[in-house]
Amino acid sequence: MNLNAQIVASKQISLTTYRKDGTPVPTPVWYVMDGDTMTVVTGATSAKVKRIRNNPRVDIAACDVRGNVKPRAEHVAGTAHLLDETQTSNARALLAKRYIASRVGNWFARALHLKRDPMIGIAITF
Repeated sequence: MNLNAQIVASKQISLTTYRKDGTPVPTPVWYVMDGDTMTVVTGATSAKVKRIRNNPRVDIAACDVRGNVKPRAEHVAGTAHLLDETQTSNARALLAKRYIASRVGNWFARALHLKRDPMIGIAITF
């Protein structure tokens, strides 16, 4: 599927996951496109990961850094699945290429030997 130009041009997207009762929970996230798949990386213990394990249905829309979605923004439905360690590592490398803040954060973590929470990749197909 071809995502609309508004989504592809956006630096972040609003990723909406769903609680067991169906309540939507939007979260602004960075992403990269890898072919027709959108990939996101997040903390392995985050609530969005738990929600995806229970229900892989997600929606995305272009948003600003605070997660504000424009009133007429297109929302696109997708299916999420969690990536393994190697795939997550590859996704993190792709994110670091796209976002300088990711590169800087990774550099400081290595330089200062900071212990970081485990990360997990999320692949979204449409």
